[in-house]
Amino acid sequence: MPDQSILNALASFDSATVQNAAILVRGYIDADQDYTGPDLHQYVSAGGPVAVGYAVTSTWTPISDPTGDGAETVYSSYNTYWDALAAVGAASIGVLQDVDKTARRGAMIGDCMATTMKAMGSVGAVVDGCARDVPGIEEAGLSLWATGRVPGHGPFTLLSVGEPVTIADLVIRNGDILVCDHDGVTRLSPDIAPDVVQACHEVRAKEDAVKAVFLAPGFDLPTWQSTRD
Repeated sequence: MPDQSILNALASFDSATVQNAAILVRGYIDADQDYTGPDLHQYVSAGGPVAVGYAVTSTWTPISDPTGDGAETVYSSYNTYWDALAAVGAASIGVLQDVDKTARRGAMIGDCMATTMKAMGSVGAVVDGCARDVPGIEEAGLSLWATGRVPGHGPFTLLSVGEPVTIADLVIRNGDILVCDHDGVTRLSPDIAPDVVQACHEVRAKEDAVKAVFLAPGFDLPTWQSTRD
């Protein structure tokens, strides 16, 4: 069941700390199951430096017309996705993958979609594809990560909701917890999230102790070199 308190606790840490903490809980895993690659960029930070929510996955085509009828899908037909966001019952992250035959070429999200997603309970959108209307997305109060920006799109079609997707080389499954900030996105399975929260405190305490040594008044290299072993 969704647990907003877990999301709130994770939001007090950055994505790198969460990734380090997850290693303590479940060991190392492949990068494509763990965190996003360098293609993903943060374009909007709304409501704080870190956005945490349950992933609601989807695939779209923003350029070609898979239906073959030549008409742009009407906005109301996206209700399947809006309903999925609203059904989470806690903060969600909209996850959108561009699966068009020419991927990452058309805009996948703009100000109207962002406004709708925010109203449905989303705190952020993570897009393997392009965004447009970024100032409007910021005005809507939705944090945004995407792989690029363009000013337009073609026929725009929702293909699936709830299926696994790949975002900047990270496989995301519906219901995963995503911790998103300026470095990108760290993915967590909900079942280990409470243990990761506790491990985050351990990671932060250890890192603070290390930094305290080098920031202490009077620190000098000879003393450190004589005591570090």
